[in-house]
Order: sequence, then C-alpha cells, then structure tokens
Amino acid sequence: MDQTAPSSRATSLRLAVFDVDGTLIDSQNSIVSAMGHAWQSHGLMPPERAAALRLVGLPLAEVIAGLAPDETPERWESLRTSYSTEWGRMREEGRLSEPLFPGALTVLDDLDRAGWLLGVATGKSRRGLDLALAGHDLAGRFVTLQTSDVSAGKPNPEMLTKAMAETGTTPAFTAMIGDTTYDIQMARNAGTYAIGVSWGYHDVSELRAAGAHAIIDDFADLPRTLAGLIEGGIP
Repeated sequence: MDQTAPSSRATSLRLAVFDVDGTLIDSQNSIVSAMGHAWQSHGLMPPERAAALRLVGLPLAEVIAGLAPDETPERWESLRTSYSTEWGRMREEGRLSEPLFPGALTVLDDLDRAGWLLGVATGKSRRGLDLALAGHDLAGRFVTLQTSDVSAGKPNPEMLTKAMAETGTTPAFTAMIGDTTYDIQMARNAGTYAIGVSWGYHDVSELRAAGAHAIIDDFADLPRTLAGLIEGGIP
C-alpha cells in the first residue's frame, strides 16, 4: 500500500496512458477488412473476426503469427506487408473507419484541464499512430507516445516504463487505460494502476482476472475512477 502523504499526492505529476485500438478508437471493422484482404491475396481463408480482434493490441508481427501459426516466417512477413499495404490503401481511398469511441475527446479535455499528463501505449507502429491521431486532430495532445516498433510489445512493461521516464512520473501516479488483458498485464508488470474499459475486445471478466484495479463502462467515469485510485494508493 502506498503511504505517500496526501499533500505530496496532490502535487505529484499524474500520467494517464491510453491504449488506442479498442479503447480510444473503434477500428475493428477496418482491422478485420484489411486482415481478410491480406489473407485472401495469399490464397488463405481469412481468420475469424473474433480471433483477429482478440489479438489486437499486440505488435502486428505477433498478430500475424498468431493467426497463421502453420505458415513460415517468410509467409508471415508477406502477410504483414499485405495487411499494411491494404491499410494504407483504405486510408488513401477514404475507406478507413477509425471513429473515436463516444466520450473519448471530452474525457481527454477534462483530464488535461485537471492537470493530468496524457500518453499513449499501443501495438500500432509510430507511423500508424501518428496518422490515426492526426485524423482526429489529436496530434500534440499526448506528451508521450509509445509504440511497439521501438519498444517491446505488451504485456512487457517497457512502453510504460519509458512513458514514466519521459514524463518524470512514478508507478504510484500512473494509470494504464485499455481494453485487453495485454494492457492490464503490462500495467501490473510495470507496477502502475490498470483500468479496463468494457467496450473493447476482451471480456470484462478477463480484464478482472488479469488484475484490473477498476473497470469503467463509460468514458465519463474515468476522471472519478482515476482520482479514487490515486487517492487510495496501489493495493
């Protein structure tokens, strides 16, 4: 149990780190579409929707390998390239669907006004993340951007430890907000708070079993949940 004095807790830097796909952005239809195109272009039966979405959040290379376990590493790389190419084509042609989840922008504004530092930790590449944020006019909103092409993927804690190092925060004042067990496990491995969202790609029961400190059903609940966890200290 954290024993930091209340006055110290009130003045310490606080960091809220968000997952992207399934937490901030609803990209599931585009992910499934691009994955199906990649598989079909190689003469393979597209993976089932639920199987594809279950792996969202991991680095793309791991997703590909997990969905095509019987293929060779060379084939995995070809599938990855095909997926990325199709994703770029969908963006260029205006077919890419990546809406923000309801309430996301409002809660980012609220946390910013309340003095929270905001960050991202995602399985996306940095290029993909930059494009996604720019598409929602969120470029510059986050003070730390952690991606799986420059850090170990979830549930390894490296992205969170880097985020804390960049912002000068500590685990006792940092929370990871995500929709998968990979997010929750990463947070627990880093010693930070782990907040699950109920609208993403893993069931709430799985998020709880993975060690989530709290689950929210609406973005509007996040500021209050974060404040309560920080005041109470990590159990």
